[in-house]
Amino acid sequence: MTEHTEEVTPPRLENRTLREQVCAHLREEILSSRLAPGTELSEVAVAKTLGISRGPLREALGQLAAEGLVTITPRRGAVVTKFTRQEFIEAYQVREALEVLAIKLAVPRLTDAQRSRLHALADAMVEHAEQGDTRAFFESNKEFHRLLVVAAGNERLREMHEQLANQMGRLLAKSLELRGSIDQSVAEHHAILEAIDAGDARRAARLLEEHIEVPYRVLDSPEADELFDPTPETPLSGEDK
Repeated sequence: MTEHTEEVTPPRLENRTLREQVCAHLREEILSSRLAPGTELSEVAVAKTLGISRGPLREALGQLAAEGLVTITPRRGAVVTKFTRQEFIEAYQVREALEVLAIKLAVPRLTDAQRSRLHALADAMVEHAEQGDTRAFFESNKEFHRLLVVAAGNERLREMHEQLANQMGRLLAKSLELRGSIDQSVAEHHAILEAIDAGDARRAARLLEEHIEVPYRVLDSPEADELFDPTPETPLSGEDK
């Protein structure tokens, strides 16, 4: 008896706000590693898979290239960007500098609503950690850090941080392997929040600095080797080779 395997139909995107939809879809595919580093994104194949024309796809790829998630070369076209270990270490160092500055600016400016939201996100991280829901944990984690950057009130800083966060997104899914455990991360966020509530911007910045340094120090050790195993370059096409 032959086992029936259900065929998965690729998502077809609606025509409204098409560039944004395509960009969001491809960004999620890259950050989730469903599109691995080195994957060639053939315009013809991707457009056919998504049921769209090549115009909005080309615009979306241009946006992803600006975010550093895709590299576009003259002969090869668009390829999912590969990042070396050193590039990730440098990204963590820049992220540390941006977020430490952001929290120093944010602590005196935080509104009651923003402070309440930070507490809600910290509580959500505890709940997600207890449930073992890593994906939801990182969503709350990402929003916690993003809110601090927004609260700084510096638009240029926010733009730089958002671009960097997008580039680093694919590593966040494996960052527990670098940090050790969700519980440690939860404790670090609560310590940062206590300093914020006390209005101690200097202490909050120091704790945040230590929080971000944990994974990038491990990145420079043999423990992180498996995160940077060579990935075969596979073109994205609608046909089996």
